[in-house]
Amino acid sequence: MPRSVVLAVAGCLAVSACGVTAQGRQETGVRNLTMVVGNSPGGGYDTMARQIADVLGKDDIAAGTRVVNEPGAGGTVALQQLVNDGGSRAKVMTTGVAVVGAVVTNNAPVSLADTTPIARVLEEPMIIAVAADSPYRTLDDLVEAWRADPRGITAAGGAIGGPDYQQVMLLAKAIGIDPTTVNFVTYDGGGELLPAILGGKVAFTASGYAEWADQIASGSIRVLAVSGEQRLSELDAPTLREQGVDLTYTNWRGFVAPPGISEDKRARLVELFDQLHRSPEWQRVLERNGQQDAFSAGPEFEEFLDRQQGLVKSILADAGLR
Repeated sequence: MPRSVVLAVAGCLAVSACGVTAQGRQETGVRNLTMVVGNSPGGGYDTMARQIADVLGKDDIAAGTRVVNEPGAGGTVALQQLVNDGGSRAKVMTTGVAVVGAVVTNNAPVSLADTTPIARVLEEPMIIAVAADSPYRTLDDLVEAWRADPRGITAAGGAIGGPDYQQVMLLAKAIGIDPTTVNFVTYDGGGELLPAILGGKVAFTASGYAEWADQIASGSIRVLAVSGEQRLSELDAPTLREQGVDLTYTNWRGFVAPPGISEDKRARLVELFDQLHRSPEWQRVLERNGQQDAFSAGPEFEEFLDRQQGLVKSILADAGLR
């Protein structure tokens, strides 16, 4: 079992006898919440969890929230541990497209269907990016070269089956390239990928904006396209659809709890994330990250998870992964 890395986030909660916080919010009753991240510190899930823990403390939504990293097999090690958890403690796990993909690529014995869905909290469009000195000045330049030599144009990103990988495979299919011919190289985080992009070892990457915000601002990375319905206010880059590619794709992140928890505990966890969703501070965090509020809970989130598991399996099957 991987060694857990724990960050305790201090939270000071003033609660009156009637169960209302000092700031007038209805008290959820959640104390000492553990947010499990199935990846190492520093990645997208980890950053999100720590930002949420910070807001929960600052806004007096929940006291004593901590983030625990349990990395392994794209999050499926943590998922297995969550499913085996008795649910006696207040505990949730980060999830999203990457975890759904990891279940498939790792042939995991458990899936999100074995958990208790709590809430989706955000979504973010992907970016298609190249080095500033890349010969591909526009998306059309990249598409033309890629169509001419599908195996010779190297794409790069995170784990096989994750959102970076899925975005590249969907883009290939949308422009008429067989996804099974795509040359995709994986890197463990932006720190390893950046030198490969800048050094010309890979042609392009697909990723979330937040991961490359500093490099984009400095001018070392150029964004050719955004995969969402609309442009990002932080970028002067058109969407894929604006450039004639019939494709939109967004990564999403949320939380699930152990199976079999009581309806009361589930309702309290949903209320906690609903209060996060309504927090102005959380909305500012999302804006800084180039992310969008996508809160949903209850049956709506359950149905979304079901659809996502089917969609991701289809994308990966097209790429030759089963």
